[in-house]
Amino acid sequence: MASPARLNERAAAPADAEKRERASLWHVDEGWSVFAGPLAHHAPHAHSTAVYLAGLYDTFRLRIDHGAWRTCRAAVIRAGTTYEFDVSGAPIGVLYLEPSMGRAEVFAPLMRDADEIGGALVGSGDVALMRSVFELRPASDELNAMTADALAFAQRRAKRTLDARISRAIDVLQHEEPEDVSVGQLARTVGLSASRFQHLFTAEVGVPFRRYRGWQRLRTAIRDAAAGSSLTQAAHAAGFADQAHFSRAFRATFGAPPSRGL
Repeated sequence: MASPARLNERAAAPADAEKRERASLWHVDEGWSVFAGPLAHHAPHAHSTAVYLAGLYDTFRLRIDHGAWRTCRAAVIRAGTTYEFDVSGAPIGVLYLEPSMGRAEVFAPLMRDADEIGGALVGSGDVALMRSVFELRPASDELNAMTADALAFAQRRAKRTLDARISRAIDVLQHEEPEDVSVGQLARTVGLSASRFQHLFTAEVGVPFRRYRGWQRLRTAIRDAAAGSSLTQAAHAAGFADQAHFSRAFRATFGAPPSRGL
């Protein structure tokens, strides 16, 4: 990871930097997803994964669970925690960590001078990774390597691991069509009753199974849209009834319509 002295330096910009710095990008991988781009105000929402937010060049405003607004440079949000932010059109980077890779504690080593507020850490942090992603637009294999390095740095300092049975269930979800996988099927696969499985899943992941399964479907649609599919094609391929259904799910998950980030 970059040293603190380098956090306010821009990476070497590509020749068409001005054009690229206006555009947003998504990359969806098996264990994580990353967004980088300019955003505005996003209404209260909550995610099914841990989230790391970083203002790429400046601070942004954030509030947790309808509390007081705070100004920060970075934040870690736990799965299931409601939050709202306002970047006023500036670029922000957001890293979504699937529970199979770890919980919010994985991101804690990336934070500095942070206060714990409800389900979040709010303060300053390392923004070098996502700023490089935004400016340099690396190819998928390079981006995977960059992110794996950053997460390995953080995971070495995280002490808690996911229950192996829930980790196995998440692996099944990520390799099957989410809507084709039922609670009963996964419970039998990991040797638990359906009720015990749902209780353990919520305790380990931070959100109920059905909500997390919906996030997997949304991730699939975002991945396809980012790869060039139309929103209608991506929505249908991921199992949404139509683009309007996808848009409602996107707004509920991100606090803004797809037009703000896709």
